[in-house]
Amino acid sequence: MVEKILEKLKITSLNEMQQASLAATGKGSDVVLLAPTGSGKTLGFLFPLLKNLNADVKGVQALVLVPSRELALQIEQVFKQMGTGFKVNCCYGGHPVKTERNNLEEPPAVLIGTPGRIAYHLRHENFDESPIHTLVLDEFDKALEFGFQQDMAYIIAKLLSLKQRILTSATAMEQIPDFTGVKKPVEIDFLKDVKVAPDLKLKKVLTTAADKLDTLFQLICKIGNKTTLIFCNHRETVDRISDLLIDKDLAHDIFHGGMEQDERERALLKFRNGSIKILITTDLASRGLDIPEVEYIIHYQLPYTEDAFLHRNGRTARMNAKGTAYLVIADDEKYPFLKADIETENLKGSFALPKDSQWQTLYIAAGKKDKVNKIDIVGLLLKKGGLEKDDVGLIEVKDTASYVAVKRNMVGRVLAALTNEKIKNKKVKIEVAM
Repeated sequence: MVEKILEKLKITSLNEMQQASLAATGKGSDVVLLAPTGSGKTLGFLFPLLKNLNADVKGVQALVLVPSRELALQIEQVFKQMGTGFKVNCCYGGHPVKTERNNLEEPPAVLIGTPGRIAYHLRHENFDESPIHTLVLDEFDKALEFGFQQDMAYIIAKLLSLKQRILTSATAMEQIPDFTGVKKPVEIDFLKDVKVAPDLKLKKVLTTAADKLDTLFQLICKIGNKTTLIFCNHRETVDRISDLLIDKDLAHDIFHGGMEQDERERALLKFRNGSIKILITTDLASRGLDIPEVEYIIHYQLPYTEDAFLHRNGRTARMNAKGTAYLVIADDEKYPFLKADIETENLKGSFALPKDSQWQTLYIAAGKKDKVNKIDIVGLLLKKGGLEKDDVGLIEVKDTASYVAVKRNMVGRVLAALTNEKIKNKKVKIEVAM
């Protein structure tokens, strides 16, 4: 079974941490899985969870609680890619309650969600919790940090049939709270394991407080057209950098907690499919998000703790890849957790404005609820839009909309060709995703 799923995921084998997790959970014990961001914890708990599922049982058998909407969607996507035959749904704030209620009428075997929304559905008896035998508390340290303790305690107290609890964390914990019900767990600790340590190069960029924005822009130009995450401590700073890049006519997107959920999802989607190369964000994007192959990280503002610094850096150099993290430091800033021997980056010289990505994202006003799938979209773009396979990039189909990356130089032509076309016998709006 494992081999077939790995083939679908295009992975040759489980890594050492994932194998250890599968072995430990196979004995039925509670498990605490400690591993850094980017080390593959999702598969570390999905394979054990899958082994516990029974095709003859109706109702929710496994519950995965996560601290963020984006993480819920990411885990759902991975589980679907595994092609297990078991139904999965996710519930989170910002998603229509009515849609979730409808999904729960034919309950999934695996339910993924944020604590607040899962607690809501339990209070309103929108699903039967009695068959749930497996609980995963993913990124548990982050869930506590976000203040979900009360909701999690309420949910766990309702789960009377639990046989196994799997708790994951990217930081070591002195004590696991009693409300989790985790008893005598097997601890799998890969936090200091060299095999999952990233090949990360740190470089500092020295500046003054007054010149910091200009220094950042110069650094972005030097990096060029590469996938880059720019981290800030505050939403206001994210917006200020965005304003600068808008003035410079440099394509980018932003991601922070003050944005509407659909705006956040769209920003991640465009970053994921390569149509946006620069994403400016708060620590909300420091872990748990499906952002592959980030080549560069810029700490415009360094975080206050070493843990937060490590989590940010975990967005690059993932799974044996290489990455570079730049630290933009003004002369009056001091960070005790930084080593003294970090190499200094020289920004002398003149650098051209990075070119826009070769990809652009199209929005299609039809999704899963309209019975639309990726094959329908590819067929439309190739047969009616006049595109070749190489002109079409990543496609993501959501509940009521779909997004597809198309070669930027083909966008005008494809939009003109599809003006009056239909998908599933229904005329739909197709436009550039903003």
